[in-house]
Amino acid sequence: MNPSPDPLGDLDTFVTRSDDATRKGAAAFARLLQLAETRDSGQIPRIARFLAATYNGQAFQLDLFELRAVDIAISDDMLCCLDALRWGRADLHTLIPDGDARLRAVIDRWGLRWPSEA
Repeated sequence: MNPSPDPLGDLDTFVTRSDDATRKGAAAFARLLQLAETRDSGQIPRIARFLAATYNGQAFQLDLFELRAVDIAISDDMLCCLDALRWGRADLHTLIPDGDARLRAVIDRWGLRWPSEA
C-alpha cells in the first residue's frame, strides 16, 4: 500500500497555486472594494461586511450565508478572496493601491463599528 500523497504536493505546485490565488484574489478584492466605495444598493452593505472581515476577522465577523445573498459575480469574487486568504501570501488590502485607507473608509462609510466603539 502506498503512503498517502502529500496534500500540498511539490513546492512548484504550491507556489504556482499560491501565486494564482493571490493574483485572482487581489483583482477580486479590488472589484469588491470599488463597489463598496461607489455604489449604494442592498448588496453593498454585505460586500462592506465581507471586506471588513477580510481585514480583521475578529473585529468584523462574517456570516457565511452572506455569500448566498449577493449576485453570482459578487459571490465568485468573495470566493476568490477567500481562496487568496487560504494561501496566505499577503493581506488582501495590501495588494491594491491605498488599500488600508480605502478599506478603513469603507468601514466608516457603511457604519461598521470596531468592537471598542460598540
